[in-house]
Amino acid sequence: MKKTLIIVINPGSTSTKLAVYNGMENIFEKTIRHSAEDLKDFTRITDQFHFRKNMIMNELEKNKIDLQSVAAVVGRGGLVKPIESGLYRVNDKMKNDLRNSPMGEHASNLGALIADDIASEIPGIPAFIVDPVVVDELQPVARISGHPLIPRLSIFHALNQKAVARIYASENGKKYEDLNLIVAHMGGGISVGAHYKGRVIDVNNALGGDGPFSPERSGGLPSNQLVELCFSGLYTAAEVKAMLVGRGGMMAYLGTNDFMEISRRAEEGDDKAALITDAAAYQVAKEIAAMSAVLSGDVDAIILTGGLAHQINFIEKIKSRTKFIAEVAVYPGEDEMKALAYNTFLALTGRIEIRDYN
Repeated sequence: MKKTLIIVINPGSTSTKLAVYNGMENIFEKTIRHSAEDLKDFTRITDQFHFRKNMIMNELEKNKIDLQSVAAVVGRGGLVKPIESGLYRVNDKMKNDLRNSPMGEHASNLGALIADDIASEIPGIPAFIVDPVVVDELQPVARISGHPLIPRLSIFHALNQKAVARIYASENGKKYEDLNLIVAHMGGGISVGAHYKGRVIDVNNALGGDGPFSPERSGGLPSNQLVELCFSGLYTAAEVKAMLVGRGGMMAYLGTNDFMEISRRAEEGDDKAALITDAAAYQVAKEIAAMSAVLSGDVDAIILTGGLAHQINFIEKIKSRTKFIAEVAVYPGEDEMKALAYNTFLALTGRIEIRDYN
C-alpha cells in the first residue's frame, strides 16, 4: 500500500488543530477548542498529553482516516533548545527536552510528543517538527536585556510569522529575503517580529513575559510590582507563573480567554471589555512601532496575522496607529497547517534536508 497521507498536529493554548494532507491536498481539517474549564485540572502542559491525543485519535477515527496510508506525522515545534530554522526528526533527546521543559512550558511542546506517539503506532513512519517557536535569528544587540542574568530570548510564533511573510512576498512578486517586514502574530499569545531580509533580528518573547498582553498572557509587567507580588507570601511560584501565562491578560481582566466573546461584549456596550480590547490593540501598535525603530524606519509592510486578526474592529484600531509606518496587510488565522504539511512533503520527496536535533 502506497503511503501518501501526512497527519498535521498543532497544539495551541486554547485549541488543538488537526489536519490530514494527501501530498499537498488538504483532505481533512478540524479545530478542537479547549475552554479554560476543559484545561483547569491540568497542572502542567505535558499533563494534557493523553487528553489531547485521545481527542485527535477520535477525530481521525470518526473521519475514517486510514492510518496505514500515513507516510509521516508532523507536529508544531515546541520549546526545545534554540535551533536554526528547518525541519527536524523527532528523537529521544528532543522528547526529553520537551518533557522536562528547560526552556519553559507551552502547548506547542505537545506537538512533537503526540506526533511521535502516533507515528510509533504505524510501523516505519517518521515524526517531524518544523520551525519551532525557539528559532533564533536575533542580532547580538537584541539579546541585551538590562541585566546579564536575564538575557532576552527568541521565543515566538516562528512557523506562522515565516509562512505569512513568504506569502506576502510571493503575492507581491518579491522574495522574502529582499524585504523588511514587521509581523504581528496575535493568538493565545502575541509576538511581534522585525524581519530583516529573511531573518527575524528582534522579537518579543511571547511566552516569557515580554511584549503585549493577550487573551491569556500578561505580557510585560512593571518589574518592581511583580517582585513585590512574588514575595508577598500570598502566592506560590506556580500560581504567579499561571498569572503570567494561562490566566493572565484578558483572562485575568474579564474571566475568559475567548476573544470572540470579549469582542461581542465590547460591541454590546460592556465598557470594561471595550477598554481591555482597546488596551490590547494599543499595546500591539506600540510594539509594532518599536520594531520599526529596529528596522531604522525602512519597513516594506506590516503584517497582522493570527486568530485575533479575524476581528475587524480590533484590526482597525491597530491600523489607525501604525499605518503611518508602512502599508498594513492582514492574513487572518494562520497558515501553520499548510506550512507544516508542505515542509514535510518536501522532506518526504527528498527536496529539503531532514535535520537532526542534538
